Amino acid sequence: MIRLFIALDLPAEVTAELGDLCAGVPGAKWLRPETFHLTLRFIGAVDGRLYGDIVDALGHISQAGFALRLAGVGQFGQGRQVEVLWAGFEPCPDLNRLRQKIENTLQRLGLEPERRKFHPHVTLARLRRAPLDRVAGFLASHGLYRSVAFPIQAFVLYSSYLGSSGAIHQIEAAYPLRVG
Repeated sequence: MIRLFIALDLPAEVTAELGDLCAGVPGAKWLRPETFHLTLRFIGAVDGRLYGDIVDALGHISQAGFALRLAGVGQFGQGRQVEVLWAGFEPCPDLNRLRQKIENTLQRLGLEPERRKFHPHVTLARLRRAPLDRVAGFLASHGLYRSVAFPIQAFVLYSSYLGSSGAIHQIEAAYPLRVG
């Protein structure tokens, strides 16, 4: 069995900017900038046959490349149960279209539909008992963050393994988007 997800990679200058935001909240487990990505679809554990079908089927998705821009920060969880800090994205119909094509492709292979609403974000930190005033301070001081617009020229199928220092992501296949 192999654990899979589909994501968009971010340019190095954007991951470096995001890495610079990652400080100031005790109890935060900040992710390493080299692991930052935008998850389009978590697939989970699959067997070898389904893995091959997924690799092949994703290669038939056709869409032109597009640009994205990070915009603002936020949290998942409420009150004392704040669990994640994230950076969000400006709305992008092309991103939503690509995600829907991926979802439709996976459902045709027999995978269950994604039940969670798509909320494009980059996870910055996972929180454990972080002081709420420090979380609020982080959100207030970085709420107006905006990256430069950057091109999306491919989406990537990753495998994920849990190691002693966190998840290790490995590229299984990259799928270029059309130019223009």
